Amino acid sequence: MTLSRFLLVLCLVTITTHASAELSAGVAKVDITDRTGPVNDPCFARALVLKNGETTAVLVAVDAVAIGEIGRIGNGFLANVRSELQRDLGIPPASVIINASHCHGIVRADLQQLVVQAVKEAAMNLVPVKASAGNGSESRISENRRMTLKDGSQVDMRRAYSMPRDEDVASIGPIDPQVGLLRLDRADGTPLAIVYQFACHPIMNPPSKGNSADYPGFASKVIEEATGATALFLQGCGGDINPVHYKEVSRPANAEPLGSMLGTTVLAAIRQFNPQADTALKVSREVIALPRAADFEKRISNIEAEQKVLLASLRPTNINFKTFLPLLLQHKMSPDMPSHYAQGYLQDAKPLQQLDADNKALVENYLGNITIMEKLTRLSANLSLLKRHLEQTKASGSPTLDVEVCGLRVGDFKLVTFPGEITVQVGLNIKKAAQDANAHVSGYTNGYIYYTATVAQRTNTGYAQEDCDVLVAPEWQKLFETKALEVLQNLAR
Repeated sequence: MTLSRFLLVLCLVTITTHASAELSAGVAKVDITDRTGPVNDPCFARALVLKNGETTAVLVAVDAVAIGEIGRIGNGFLANVRSELQRDLGIPPASVIINASHCHGIVRADLQQLVVQAVKEAAMNLVPVKASAGNGSESRISENRRMTLKDGSQVDMRRAYSMPRDEDVASIGPIDPQVGLLRLDRADGTPLAIVYQFACHPIMNPPSKGNSADYPGFASKVIEEATGATALFLQGCGGDINPVHYKEVSRPANAEPLGSMLGTTVLAAIRQFNPQADTALKVSREVIALPRAADFEKRISNIEAEQKVLLASLRPTNINFKTFLPLLLQHKMSPDMPSHYAQGYLQDAKPLQQLDADNKALVENYLGNITIMEKLTRLSANLSLLKRHLEQTKASGSPTLDVEVCGLRVGDFKLVTFPGEITVQVGLNIKKAAQDANAHVSGYTNGYIYYTATVAQRTNTGYAQEDCDVLVAPEWQKLFETKALEVLQNLAR
């Protein structure tokens, strides 16, 4: 498998304007919330249309889980929106970029029409703007959800299964605190649009709270109420990044404080910006072929073998949870005399000590079985993902998967996009290689191809969602990092 074989450029469209031309922009916002069930807070689609000379770019931020494949948005959505915009506004399909926040809110069935409507409204209200770009930093609201265990394997934290034992955890992964920012001001200096990009799963509000845009919805509300601008949230490389305290059970899950913190961080940063002379507008689109995963059968076989070992290690015990819990408490509270008062042990210790030994063995067996059950639950969940994607891969009939890599430059702000759930280290690698503080990487854009993890994560023997809920082979990482850096360098020229 060679780099040249899979880095097939199927389509390349690059449109560039000179910095001397005038930059114009228009914005629109439309409510896309499905209100047939309970609603905690609304979901929106926000459209930003940019124009400089003959170049037009469209950026749409949607409060939805993905652009196709999963959730309410169908696989034909992107092509249909592009087709309508080309027919009615003459905007080339390659100039349309749509990012999903990855919140798990449910959108209206007529989303396609609503997004087209928002773009048309934005295009009708173009005004001259000046761009400024920069960054904020927010490290309080996110955490890496993958943990490296002392045996070298990795597990992740999900609401679908338990956390590993504390004594087994050796380290956790990194986060990306950078908030990428683009501010567009009208001629009178008032802000028209604020684009902010951050890497973190918007999954703090559980489904029981009702439909929700999660923390990005609250962050945008804070920004919009404070500035009067339209705030477009772009999801970054948040594949393995969770909201902080995601697994807490001591207090109700609540995305609003996290969104408020992110919103105030954005506001503090943009207040320091000054409009820049650079009015460049560039947009590019390439389709590259990535190798599909070929290791499903091997990983499935390994999990099934591990399941058999774990099942065989279950220990017999004649207690159930009703009797286990009081016994556990007794042995923890008074390990030397758990079964009786001291008086009983002083009077006749031998039978009580034998009872204690027998009960201690039963408690230890039960605790061991709980640990095994937790491991089996995690393995079962991820085994299902591998089996599902094996069938998808067989049905595709192709060894490769075509994906869009898009680029957008507005002034000094530069963005490269990808349809996968990119894990954070990939984004950090690309930004380090680019050596440009205003270069950013967004997944969840113009399609959806599930998780795209690093090679090290992808070959994990502990089995986690980011390495099992996948379609692409580990080689995808080098191919994308190489292409993304090339796109960012082209945008910078």
